[in-house]
Amino acid sequence: MNGDELWHPIRLSVQVALVSSVLVAVLGIAAAWWMARRKFPGRTLLDTAFMLPIVLPPTVVGFLLLVLLGRRSAVGKLAEWLFAKPIVFTWWAAVIASVVVAFPLVYQTMKTGFALVDRDLEDAARSSGASEWAVIRYISLPLAYRSVISAYVLGFARSLGEFGATLMIAGNIPGRTQTIPTAIYVAVDSGHRTTAWTLTGAVIALSFVLLLFTGRFGGREKGTAGSAPAKGR
Repeated sequence: MNGDELWHPIRLSVQVALVSSVLVAVLGIAAAWWMARRKFPGRTLLDTAFMLPIVLPPTVVGFLLLVLLGRRSAVGKLAEWLFAKPIVFTWWAAVIASVVVAFPLVYQTMKTGFALVDRDLEDAARSSGASEWAVIRYISLPLAYRSVISAYVLGFARSLGEFGATLMIAGNIPGRTQTIPTAIYVAVDSGHRTTAWTLTGAVIALSFVLLLFTGRFGGREKGTAGSAPAKGR
């Protein structure tokens, strides 16, 4: 594998992780806010459904996405009509797979963060005439900023390492959809250990830096977010 062939999986993986981490952060924060602030029939079932991708085998997730977005499905036909090309076996398919598998991590992290925000502060803002969006933007998110950082970084890291679902829906096309995990798989299978070690070292380094950043800046809040510090006696 030459330099360009070695560099492309790294570049594509980072590209996919950057796009998918933004999408999953928006979706995860919105879903976590709704679930943390609403009570309705079937809430537990919906919460379980949101967490399901974290326990399902990635190949199962990939197969379900393939059925949902394939060229014979209604969604796949609509997408092909709109964009003049199918969703599957493109780098956007890798983005979708990454969003689905990373969603539970982002959702659970943000749900915990919102649970720590002082509800009295939110209610006080509402009583002063603030809209729900203003409450989220100026009260809830700033007070849960550590969870926001942790959620985004975890989503990015999970997207970076996604393999099974990506392989099922995006394939492993060199120069087009081959990410770091699929490139490592091919390198090991073909006996190219040097390439496999190089790519493995790259993903370990990236993941280590991300987790280090999460531990340093996105650690768990001390006490309840938005609560007043305890006064000394």
